[in-house]
Amino acid sequence: MRELDIRDITRIAIIAALYVALTVAPGLSAFAYGQIQFRVSEILMLLPFYNPKYSWSLILGCFISNVFSGSLGIYDMIFGTLATALACYLITRVPNRDNMLWTVPIICAVVNGFIVGAELYFILKLPFWVNVGSVAIGEFVVVVIGAIVFYLLMKNHNFSRLFN
Repeated sequence: MRELDIRDITRIAIIAALYVALTVAPGLSAFAYGQIQFRVSEILMLLPFYNPKYSWSLILGCFISNVFSGSLGIYDMIFGTLATALACYLITRVPNRDNMLWTVPIICAVVNGFIVGAELYFILKLPFWVNVGSVAIGEFVVVVIGAIVFYLLMKNHNFSRLFN
């Protein structure tokens, strides 16, 4: 990957801020943490599929968002961010073709389901498989919605130029 220029850093910062805003915003934050997770910000997990440098946005945004995770605190900052980093890494390994876009929701659901599910099990003593399932389902639904939105938006040349 080439070095980041000021435009890249600015975009990364803006996307990280957007991730945080979509996670901690009143009304959205109620479903962003805990056993039932429906983080609207996870729609942005499609960005590394189009350009790996946006992984940094999501990792940073997730870390900052998890500062506000309440009882999970430092554990969520570590393990939640680890889940995002691992998902981003795996997403960047998927060939960038329209028919491969649909693997992104599966990657996100499996990685977050197991890592965040285990975190909830060990820290809050909630049932392991229930956690894995509920986190994975929430993640899958949000990222599928994101995949549909990105699939349609990327057909617009001006929009796609922003991310490639």
